[in-house]
Amino acid sequence: MKNEILELTFKFSLSIIEFSENLESNRKFNMANQLFRSGTSIGANVREAQNPQSRADFISKMKIASKEVEETQYWLQLCDQSPNYPKADKLLEELVSIKLIINKIVVTAKNNARIK
Repeated sequence: MKNEILELTFKFSLSIIEFSENLESNRKFNMANQLFRSGTSIGANVREAQNPQSRADFISKMKIASKEVEETQYWLQLCDQSPNYPKADKLLEELVSIKLIINKIVVTAKNNARIK
């Protein structure tokens, strides 16, 4: 069975790795490190949420992924708007889709928890 959020976040992590390597080649080491950590953490937390100990654990992991989305968006916006950094508009577009899906998953999981 296809899991869209797993696929999107894995693909996004690969894009973040490539973007971070580009930053490093331009000697933007601090930004590369920040983006690498937060950007790949999104997918890692989504993956970890696939084997939760409970519904609360699932929600918690997805909320952590959501927070990592926010942090990653911040760093990408800084890159995108700083004149000496590469543009990140494509990554920001991908992140919007991921953000919407993760937020919908969290809301649905919380609502399902209330029903039962």
